[in-house]
Amino acid sequence: MPLCEQVRFVSDTAELAGHLFLPDPDGAGAVRPVAGVVVAGTWTSVKEQMADRYAEELARRGYAALAFDFTGYGESEGEPRDYESAELKIRDLRAAADFLSAQPAVADGQLGALGVCAGAMYASAFAADDARVGSLALVAPWLHDRRICEQNYGGAEGIEAKRTAAAAARRRYEESGEVVYVPVVSGSDPDAAMPFDIDFYLNPERGGIAQWPNRYAVMAWSEWLDFDAVALAPKVSAPVLLVHSEDAAIPDGARLFYDGLTGDRKFLWTGGVQFDFYDRAPQVGLAADAVAEHFARTL
Repeated sequence: MPLCEQVRFVSDTAELAGHLFLPDPDGAGAVRPVAGVVVAGTWTSVKEQMADRYAEELARRGYAALAFDFTGYGESEGEPRDYESAELKIRDLRAAADFLSAQPAVADGQLGALGVCAGAMYASAFAADDARVGSLALVAPWLHDRRICEQNYGGAEGIEAKRTAAAAARRRYEESGEVVYVPVVSGSDPDAAMPFDIDFYLNPERGGIAQWPNRYAVMAWSEWLDFDAVALAPKVSAPVLLVHSEDAAIPDGARLFYDGLTGDRKFLWTGGVQFDFYDRAPQVGLAADAVAEHFARTL
């Protein structure tokens, strides 16, 4: 079984909590230096939902992998709570890489990044900006641009409505410190970030866990909608693997991102809906195998 250590490290604005997964030690109880991987889970998530799962799977395959709670989420410090900020998350990934690279179990100069769903956007931005990232893997990636946002959020009118709500929520926060929240997932609340009944998030035996409060800070909409992940592709020089399905979220965004890559790239198409890639067999095992093989080839 992989080893799991509870760790804490400091980002620009907060102390962050994480789980460091290490391969099985040898007979003498030592872990030889191996490649390290920073794992980013999807938007609004805590480490226990899917980042831990992929970090453990990678440790089973011989990697040192770090899953962690971003600023304002889960066991990490930071205010406001449950605020989806791409800028903060990219900074946190940089801090996570600093911490992981300094671990004795991690070989010098061997660092990869793995992003699941929307974590793919943040991991890609991190890889585009940090030469330490020697390889990038994206599982069921949510990679959007303006056009894709309009397709998924009610067109230009829907985008404008979310921007208006975000601006009002921002003013309230700046004036009173109060954060306006809506559910992340709800089939009964049309204002929810994902206004659907999604079993993964609502089932306590899957992702509907106590550590995840199912709330989305409304003032975060503007930053989310303005983030152009597709435009990042030409800036990523590290080798990239994408694992996706036509039945998962926005495969067109993944195709656009892949087409924009200029270096070593591979696309693995498989089956399954988006949420299968978070915790279901065979999708998680297949994705973890592909990611491990990609890192073995490129790190």
